[in-house]
Amino acid sequence: MPDISTPVLSLAPSPEVQAPLLSPVPVTTAADLDRLLHVWQSRYTAGRSPSTVGLALIDWAAHAANAPFQTAELGRTALTQWLCLFQAAMGGQAAIVPPSGDHRFDHPAWRQPPYHLLTQAVLLGEAWWDSVVRCPDGVNRHNQHIVAFTVRQWLDLVSPSNVPWLNPEVIEATHASGGANVVAGITNLLADQAAAGGRAPIGGFTVGGNLAATPGKVVFRNALMEVLQYAPTTATVAVEPVLIVPAWIMKYYILDLSPNNSLIRWLVSQGRTVFAISWRNPGVDMRETSFDDYRTQGVMAAIDTVQAICGAAKIHATGYCLGGTLLTIAAATMARDGDHRLAGLSLLAAQTDFTEAGELQLFITPDQLDFLNDIMQNQGYLDSTQMAGAFQMLHSNDLVWSHAIRDYLLGERDTPNDLMSWNADGTRLPARMHIEYLRRLFLDNDLAEGRFLVAGRPLVLDDIKLPMFAVGTERDHIAPWHSVFKLHFQTCTELTFVLTSGGHNAGIVSEPGHPRRHFRIRVRDGGARTLGPDEWQRDTPPRDGSWWVEWLGWLDRHSGSAERIAPPPMGMPGIKPLGDAPGSYVHER
Repeated sequence: MPDISTPVLSLAPSPEVQAPLLSPVPVTTAADLDRLLHVWQSRYTAGRSPSTVGLALIDWAAHAANAPFQTAELGRTALTQWLCLFQAAMGGQAAIVPPSGDHRFDHPAWRQPPYHLLTQAVLLGEAWWDSVVRCPDGVNRHNQHIVAFTVRQWLDLVSPSNVPWLNPEVIEATHASGGANVVAGITNLLADQAAAGGRAPIGGFTVGGNLAATPGKVVFRNALMEVLQYAPTTATVAVEPVLIVPAWIMKYYILDLSPNNSLIRWLVSQGRTVFAISWRNPGVDMRETSFDDYRTQGVMAAIDTVQAICGAAKIHATGYCLGGTLLTIAAATMARDGDHRLAGLSLLAAQTDFTEAGELQLFITPDQLDFLNDIMQNQGYLDSTQMAGAFQMLHSNDLVWSHAIRDYLLGERDTPNDLMSWNADGTRLPARMHIEYLRRLFLDNDLAEGRFLVAGRPLVLDDIKLPMFAVGTERDHIAPWHSVFKLHFQTCTELTFVLTSGGHNAGIVSEPGHPRRHFRIRVRDGGARTLGPDEWQRDTPPRDGSWWVEWLGWLDRHSGSAERIAPPPMGMPGIKPLGDAPGSYVHER
């Protein structure tokens, strides 16, 4: 889930995004009819369950009604806000400034009459509504967050910055250009609507051309994934290969973007043999693919492939985002079952405890998951645009409205880059797998609490005795670093933890030489005392540069041998490679 997004502002439900009303699943029971009702509702609720929001509002309203004195106090707060607004109107200093990260009113005209009064009114009103939703004691915390989120969405929607005749920046641009910005904005809107169903790389970027361009071969393929082996660029390589397990929510080549910032290309240039999984983009035929299928047909099949090519050498397994969670489950299963083929475990922005999984938890309730399951059962998968909508709403000012103002009201466009292009190249998720991991990991937190079963037996993460290297990013809204840090409390093995600048994607794509990058790093020896996350951050000084260099040193130190060998053959013995990297699955739409 991305830092950079190019959302489409839909004026009407899109048939590509919304589930079809005609179900491919036979309608035979009352439950089937309810499912069709929920599919119809999802067209107008952005996929959110109305029951989830309704129950949260009832919880808040009941507590507000039973706390009349706290509720009455809101009237005094409102009066104070009106007095502040009056003073601002009389030429006094601004009573309130936008919070950090709010860029709606950055244009200088917002601080000049008459717009400064409008700015103050909006900010004071939003502050008052924030106090309203947080007022009554006793409201379930999750319900309170849902109410606050819902109110924030409405406030963001009606912000004067979104209204062309109230936004001074838009007024100035229209006057200066003679209305050319309006024409350009309409053109941009029509182009985005036309491209909404494509979800393909944009702006002159092509997969296999200037994206995902590191030379290699497809050395294995099954119904779920391809294994890519990258061609060596050094005369000798380290004994232990690196296997990368990416998330299947987006295409794997976030780790093989442009040649200058490709983690895979950089590892190869440093004398590492690198393999990567490229997941298939599932369709309705993969409706019943399970989460464990991703472990067996994905991770374990890839490990078998790497071993067949590299012999007895142990493997440095590396997982990114949800791929890291899956890899941890696979590693714990291997440890439980006496499989010792891994040399180390590297986890990049990956969670193993989901109690603090960020704002995404707003969408994880039993009712919401049942609603989502009905949508997915109807179409067989979750579409990438449906996922993108949820993530954009979490930060609607940055990911929706600011883009809409720039693209459609000002008639401007961002200069496309490789990360934006990758972000537009979305994937689908199989219905069964998606609901399983949301229920078992996000909702029930079975992995952290010892209830996650593989082959009918529970997993214990502390069974993993491999050295670990874990990376969290400072501005990650998908896998908050405090959540990633909890791996310390689940294992006693040696753990090197890195906290790097950037967000979920940009913090990982942090090549050497990238300006204004820093990171913190500390090693927790096996069996040593574990610091709390805030204590860890306070006592670990930042360093300038890229964490990639530290990771490479970690790989060298945790290799069984310092010996350098000739690169292994490209492909399994006696089996011809199936084609050139990046393979065929990455091109599926």
